[in-house]
Amino acid sequence: MTFTCWFNFLLQTTRLAQAARGHGCESRSTTNQNQTERMSTIRTLIGSVLLLLGILYVYFYAWRSPRSSKHPEPVQYPVAPPVGRLSAAVNHVFHLVAPDHLKYKQPSIVNGRTDVVTLTPWLAPVVWDGTFNPVLLDSIYQSKNITVAATVFAVGKYIRFLKKFLETAEPYFFVGFRVNIYVFTDHPKDVPRVQMAGGRKVVVRSVPSSNRWQEISARRMELIQNLIEEVHDSVDYIFCLDVDSEFHGRWGSESLGGLVAVIHPGYYRDDRGRFPYERRPESRAYVADGEGDFYYCGGAFGGLLQEVSLLAKTCDLNFKADAKEGIEAAWQEESHLNRYMWINKPSKILSPEYLWQDFKPRNPEVRIVRFSGVVKNYADIRPNV
Repeated sequence: MTFTCWFNFLLQTTRLAQAARGHGCESRSTTNQNQTERMSTIRTLIGSVLLLLGILYVYFYAWRSPRSSKHPEPVQYPVAPPVGRLSAAVNHVFHLVAPDHLKYKQPSIVNGRTDVVTLTPWLAPVVWDGTFNPVLLDSIYQSKNITVAATVFAVGKYIRFLKKFLETAEPYFFVGFRVNIYVFTDHPKDVPRVQMAGGRKVVVRSVPSSNRWQEISARRMELIQNLIEEVHDSVDYIFCLDVDSEFHGRWGSESLGGLVAVIHPGYYRDDRGRFPYERRPESRAYVADGEGDFYYCGGAFGGLLQEVSLLAKTCDLNFKADAKEGIEAAWQEESHLNRYMWINKPSKILSPEYLWQDFKPRNPEVRIVRFSGVVKNYADIRPNV
């Protein structure tokens, strides 16, 4: 029965109640009977209202819910209004003010890259070389006095990659900005000393060792969430990066955005049917055939603290809920990240320039490699391989 039908039914019931009250006034000798009728009418009216509320609940919250009985519903958190430092960070994204009289090359609305896609179907920019002006962007964001954080996990034998990561980050990663690099490691005494410019620092956080590299990977989201809660008053943006990688070119203000994803270099030319999504419906990281946009890297993502906090918290809870049922997604937190970003679309996407792989020859559309995973022997560095 539709909402209109129920409304008419309620209206008719109200009119009957009014008629019953009028009839009772005409005959004083039948007072008890009239009182009984009025009470019965009131009970009918109350019951009708409750029934109507129940129908509305089922209609709006159950029938129209996108839940599927085939797989468990992943946790999704609503976006909370920004507070404190995050409120200022939102202005960094939407209120872009260039210095007066700044000279830079005139942009063109008809000429540009034609060999790659630079805009997603939901109108998020895809950042490639040649699609932005670094001088203009840096002049806009440097005046905002922002702080950028980066996280890396140098656990177990991965500590060997930390020195090159830090040394190459210094000349390429957000040069001219305040940068805090948070190193999570079980070997704090082995963290190398690297000379850094003013306003840039390394902060070491001790974490326990693990006998499974999958557990190390799984803990990342929880630790990132805890860090964000700690530094939310002093940091504006955060990027979560793999330590077994090195910088080869600029990674700067062009990468700033709300929720920022990086296209995986191994699958960006493939049909989505070949993406290594989690395909088991039992997992909360499940992405069905014919679904998904791109395949994103778990080794590089970031954005505003508020957005990354929601991502990390959601992925962590879904990962733990799977674990209680004996399920481990195909690619651990990367699988949960891809599920999250399919539903919660990134506001900016970085091309494979921002996380290439050293063993891969560079494709023609990749004019520059800015950040790249080094060649390594996984059997040597991972504890259970």
